[in-house]
Amino acid sequence: MKKILFVTVITLLFSSMSLAQDSSSVLLEEYNERFKTEEFNVIMLLQSTAAISFQDDNFNGGREFRIGVPLLDFKGSLQNNFMYRLQLQLTRTPSVIDAFVGYRISEKFRLIAGERKPFMVLELDPSPAKTDMINRARLVGAMVNARETGLTFLGDFDGFYYRVGIYNGTGYSRANDNRFLYTGRIGYKTDDFNFGLNASLNRTREEFVGNTGLESAGDRSIYGAYIKYDGETFFGTAEFLESQFDLNNTALEEKITGFYGTVGYHATDKDDLLIRWDHLSFDVSGIEDSDRILLGWTRQMTELVSIQLNGIYQVNEVSDSQAGVSGNFQFYF
Repeated sequence: MKKILFVTVITLLFSSMSLAQDSSSVLLEEYNERFKTEEFNVIMLLQSTAAISFQDDNFNGGREFRIGVPLLDFKGSLQNNFMYRLQLQLTRTPSVIDAFVGYRISEKFRLIAGERKPFMVLELDPSPAKTDMINRARLVGAMVNARETGLTFLGDFDGFYYRVGIYNGTGYSRANDNRFLYTGRIGYKTDDFNFGLNASLNRTREEFVGNTGLESAGDRSIYGAYIKYDGETFFGTAEFLESQFDLNNTALEEKITGFYGTVGYHATDKDDLLIRWDHLSFDVSGIEDSDRILLGWTRQMTELVSIQLNGIYQVNEVSDSQAGVSGNFQFYF
């Protein structure tokens, strides 16, 4: 496995260097034909980011340069209606973040078994290469695990779709208390609009809730709704998500509320301008409520290379307001 992975990475690196030296779309098409087949589709993501807080604090990641998590992704559809995906996070210690096998009976019913993103919030769905802003809206990290292990059922028909899952409910952790996370999504999609509802119940006890540091006693509910518009000139998304649970070892019931609204404008065929309002609040835990305003600019420099710039201004309920900027330089094949 390691040898195959090494050869694949080297091949892709040489491919990317060749593409940089020759911008011919014909050459790019040749590489797409080689690495982008239905049976074997290779995806590579490299990101270099910078974060600056205008104050001397850790807001927006402080002041530092970072390497986004390098991703190498293999997926495809096989004969007899089977499908697979293996996505690797190539840090100093490589790890698997997606690993599943699926079977398609029809477009109305598909089954996926393994580790993948749960369908609990729309903002989590896109690849990190295709998010509106450099960082996802905060409601994702506050309430949802990035990956879950279990079974997912999917179906699409006449514009309607459903996503149902049953998972361990412990994220990347292999710990298990024999209780499951149940998820459900129903929605309707047209050429321009996509809207739907999410609802989940995580029965896992003593579960840490996202990145908040809070711990759920069990039976944590997560529910929300979203609407997305993608037109020729304007695009945008609005989403609401809320989670209720008993704080572990207390008699208190916490409620986390998050929502965001993003509006974008296709200024040119290569440039997008965006603005987002991002709200996050807590009922009883003492974590400070806040609202963020983000301004964004995305430019697709070539078919494989893009840049993103975000300006961030956060209004806190009690403490002083904070501000910063972020940048992302990206290669995506």
